Amino acid sequence: MNDNVFDVIIIGAGPIGLACGIQAVKHNKSHLILEKGCLVNSVFHYPVNMTFFSTSDKLEIGDIPFVSHGDKPTRREALEYYRRVYNSWKLNANLYERVKSVKKKGEKFLVISSKQKYLCDNIIIATGFYDNPNKLNIPGENLPKVLHYFNEAHPYAYKNVAVIGAGNSAVDVALETFRRGANVSMIIKENKLKDTIKYWVLPDIKNRIKEKSIAAYFNSEVIEIQTNKIIVRTKKGIVTLENDFVFAMTGYHPDYSFLKSMGINILNNKSLKPEFDPDTFETNVKGVFLAGVVCGGMETGKWFIENSRFHPEKIFEKISADYSKNI
Repeated sequence: MNDNVFDVIIIGAGPIGLACGIQAVKHNKSHLILEKGCLVNSVFHYPVNMTFFSTSDKLEIGDIPFVSHGDKPTRREALEYYRRVYNSWKLNANLYERVKSVKKKGEKFLVISSKQKYLCDNIIIATGFYDNPNKLNIPGENLPKVLHYFNEAHPYAYKNVAVIGAGNSAVDVALETFRRGANVSMIIKENKLKDTIKYWVLPDIKNRIKEKSIAAYFNSEVIEIQTNKIIVRTKKGIVTLENDFVFAMTGYHPDYSFLKSMGINILNNKSLKPEFDPDTFETNVKGVFLAGVVCGGMETGKWFIENSRFHPEKIFEKISADYSKNI
């Protein structure tokens, strides 16, 4: 068999991409996982001190137990766990190899990466959305002090920090930087924090806002970012805040240009969901499947590890059925 020809190529080596690889092994299908970064790249780029919302058993894949030291697993534990899964199933992955294009070539797909060319019968896109932040589209957004990702709080100690957003990421940034001595302001478009805030964090952030140790501007939005200040439109009028760093925790979205380049239809509504069969996860392009959070479009809270780790099972039921028809 040609070393560059596979039954299935999986794009993305996150937890769901690994789960797809496991199903390929179970169904005796040759596979290759292509990942532009490191193994479980998105998890690696989560904040250093992050704790998952899900319990460890709900993050398990491939029948490999995930035992954590606390009620909720940490980022570090998750990285160790998914490395163990990868080794246990002897998955075939090329890391730090970006997929540049996917095109139909006869009955197969031609996959061109940053390093090689491959042929395969089926493609599974498990790329998530974490690499594509939702932009504010305001003046000053491209200044170096504007960040869409958070690693750890120490670099922002004793500085004026603005956090834009009302979800878990925004709350985590606000609390962690506050505890390192930053002067923190939250700018929130809605009239309250999101209902999905982690239950063990919610009392903390509410109390910090109530005591005004973290300033919260509800029903407000940043309209301009300057070198040492930000301009905020509030319900009481325009407010100018001294500022050193802005964390725009405004969410993320799938790489729509990549999906469209493959011929995948994107629904023309607010959700911007890619078109796929909910029973098989096959897109409108025969042989191309979606798995994980990429299925949700802009509704990034719909799919996550614990409820999309079962997508690969349905995908490979369809792939195996198609193979049986062609025999």
